[in-house]
Amino acid sequence: MKKWYQTLFENSAKNYDNERFVKGTIGECDFIENELAFKSAAKIIDVGCGTGRHAIELTKRGYSVTGIDLSSSQIQRAKEKAESENLEIQFLVGDARQIPFKDEFEMAIMMCEGGFPLMETDEENFEILKSVSQSIKSNGKIIFTTLNGLFPIFNSTNEFTKDKEKENTQFHNNNFDLMTFRDHFEIEFEDDAGNKKQVKGNQRFYIPSEINWLLKSLGYQKIEIFGAKLGQFSREDKLTTKDFEMLVIANK
Repeated sequence: MKKWYQTLFENSAKNYDNERFVKGTIGECDFIENELAFKSAAKIIDVGCGTGRHAIELTKRGYSVTGIDLSSSQIQRAKEKAESENLEIQFLVGDARQIPFKDEFEMAIMMCEGGFPLMETDEENFEILKSVSQSIKSNGKIIFTTLNGLFPIFNSTNEFTKDKEKENTQFHNNNFDLMTFRDHFEIEFEDDAGNKKQVKGNQRFYIPSEINWLLKSLGYQKIEIFGAKLGQFSREDKLTTKDFEMLVIANK
């Protein structure tokens, strides 16, 4: 049986590119490039790369990027976009829990919940962090965004998603469980063929101390967490209870 995220992304690559949350690519890549100290020879793996927006922009800037995503339609769209701009990028269909690289990259990025924390068990989410960590070098760095567990303690996820009703992908009946820190919801969306679909899903919110513990258990020495504003990542953006997402930067 397909997981909710597989159904959501199996034939929605073109519509995905029109969603509001993908419009911050330039600013996000500016931040990533600064974190790389502008080392143009750096190799980057983009996990849960979707249609390749970060991989393509970073390749334009001279970096060597490999993109991996579970959705074959998203990867096909990424390849088409790269080809249209005469860019050579390795895009792979693959599971973030089983990345086929070891000690290969200077940096791993996982933007906009690119796999983590969409899995249905905490163990599966941890396997993503573990697999991504194994793909980067011993002095490597990981940058990712994830759902901020402080947000639903003080705010309603149901009210938050109501503000997004004009988007193609609409969330309804959000129900946050304080015992598991999982938000359960229904999603309505239209795929690229014009078919309207509805699925039930859930995703895990993490509090900062959990992220610290998980990354320390994987050997990271320096872990920093900030608020994540669309297209405006900044080390000056202190994480608050108003941030739906948090930005995690960790060095081995």
